[in-house]
Amino acid sequence: MFDDDDYPAYTMGRAAEMLGTTPGFLRSLDEAKLITPQRSAGGHRRYSRYQLRLAARARELVDKGTALDAACRIIILEDQLEEALRLNRAQDPGSG
Repeated sequence: MFDDDDYPAYTMGRAAEMLGTTPGFLRSLDEAKLITPQRSAGGHRRYSRYQLRLAARARELVDKGTALDAACRIIILEDQLEEALRLNRAQDPGSG
């Protein structure tokens, strides 16, 4: 399960510590609909490695002066493009 990029292995505190940011920043990414953490039985947010990569990219863009909402849109578009390219490669194995 810990090899699964989508497994919600990290608490909000641990995720914020790993990213060098605050829990508030992670909550803002949830509010902006960039990442939607799973909730533990007690209602605590839990983040996956995939979500942490998106959050790290958001922090990078925000640190460079990009507004949070624009950073989230950029990341969503980058993610969609990566998925489309992956699907194209899967349909045409000779192209890649």
